Amino acid sequence: MKNTVRVLIFMSVLAVLWFFFKDQLASGIFGFLSVLVTLSVIFIGFVIFFENRHPTQTITWLVVLGSFPLVGFIFYLLFGRNYRKEKMFRKKYFLDKQAFLTVEGEEDPRNEEKLSLMGEHQGKLFNLAQKLGNSPISFDTATRILTNGEETFDHIIEQLKRARHHIHLEYYIVRHDQIGQEIKSILIEKAHQGVKIRFLYDAVGSWQLSKSYINELRNEGIEMVTFGPVKLPFLNNKFNFRNHRKMIIIDGNIGFVGGLNIGDEYLGRNKNIGFWRDTHLMLRGEAVRTLQLIFLQDWYYMTNHSFLTAEYLSPQIDDESHGGVQLIAGGPDNEWSVIKNIFFSMIASAEKSVWIASPYFIPDEDIFSAIKVAALSGIDVRLLVPNKPDKRIVFHASRSYFPELLEAGVKVYEYQRGFMHSKIVIVDHELASIGTSNMDMRSFHLNFEVNAFLFRTKSTQKLVEEYLNDLDFSKQLEKDTFHQRHLGFKVLESTARLLSPLL
Repeated sequence: MKNTVRVLIFMSVLAVLWFFFKDQLASGIFGFLSVLVTLSVIFIGFVIFFENRHPTQTITWLVVLGSFPLVGFIFYLLFGRNYRKEKMFRKKYFLDKQAFLTVEGEEDPRNEEKLSLMGEHQGKLFNLAQKLGNSPISFDTATRILTNGEETFDHIIEQLKRARHHIHLEYYIVRHDQIGQEIKSILIEKAHQGVKIRFLYDAVGSWQLSKSYINELRNEGIEMVTFGPVKLPFLNNKFNFRNHRKMIIIDGNIGFVGGLNIGDEYLGRNKNIGFWRDTHLMLRGEAVRTLQLIFLQDWYYMTNHSFLTAEYLSPQIDDESHGGVQLIAGGPDNEWSVIKNIFFSMIASAEKSVWIASPYFIPDEDIFSAIKVAALSGIDVRLLVPNKPDKRIVFHASRSYFPELLEAGVKVYEYQRGFMHSKIVIVDHELASIGTSNMDMRSFHLNFEVNAFLFRTKSTQKLVEEYLNDLDFSKQLEKDTFHQRHLGFKVLESTARLLSPLL
């Protein structure tokens, strides 16, 4: 009976198609393709409409599909199929949550005592982060801010050479250039010494990485695994969900996380980009276990091999208090937009200041409103962005938000010395975030990210000092002057803004 109904429905659809499109269908292959694209666009329009996305995203997609059917169809195949996200990552979400609750489940009573010494709004923030991210705050973790590529890679190389048991690396971009070759040589040397090495790299971010580089490491016994391999981009649902994390864990005791990938441009060696301003974080102690757990669950997701054992999850801990440190993993597998919601809470809880640095600033409506409301409330709100683009559409889309920010009283600075790639949020000079997440919709909703949230640490004060130093190399935008920019730039920015939900 069911088959009979399906046949009747299919014949009815064919009859309708013939009635409305018989002239096009009769005109040959081009007519058939025209009908196919038209029907696909109509179908996608209905799918987007019933997904109940944010109205801005829904309207943007419908406008793009209606105005540029073929281009819009291709864009949707590449970037728009968020309706598959929940299904794709449901298993990873529940497995990760179970692992975090098992490993990090028992809260240290000392942490509860120290949390009570925080201000009420700050204590609520870390409780929110623990609830959304399933990871506790640690007061037994030493941190150090690493400024720019030279200091960052000096410390990474030093610690890699000291490895005795294992090295875990997870990166969005890996290049086979000078620094890439140096890292490769150290890894091979450590593999010869019996150190277990696992390397997870993103398929899209590292698509230019040579096969010889990968094979040379594999031939030395180093496990090289691609995250989200993409063979047919237009037909692969995972193309849009990338692993943007950048982290290293050494012997379960030392961790690195922040803005720098493995590439010469992060050392200022790219002549087209020039000086590269970035920030990384080195951790030692209890919170490294959370960073390790994030890596191990990502590894399990791609390989189905689990290593949730004491030899990987027992960092050395000292009793010296270093302030609060909390590692949070965000991604499309999460039930909530965890990093975005923590950013929102940070901004909303501010009493004196909110300082933001982001190379790509494309906030959603929630974050955008929170920033403007904070500024209108008399909070010292500052935004530091690059003066030169590395991604032109994103650069111009970012600038389309500036007029409203300036009207609200936000101080917007453009970094002049080179390209600014730091990803920082500082609130009231005592609470800070540093990690891989940009202040944009892609980081909030599509990418796998990881951020460290710091409370009253020496690193927090270091971030404050470096932010002020960066302003010395920046130009503050004046509201009246910015409004007088050339009409062509305004048109370009507004056009790029239309695409911002898709970027």
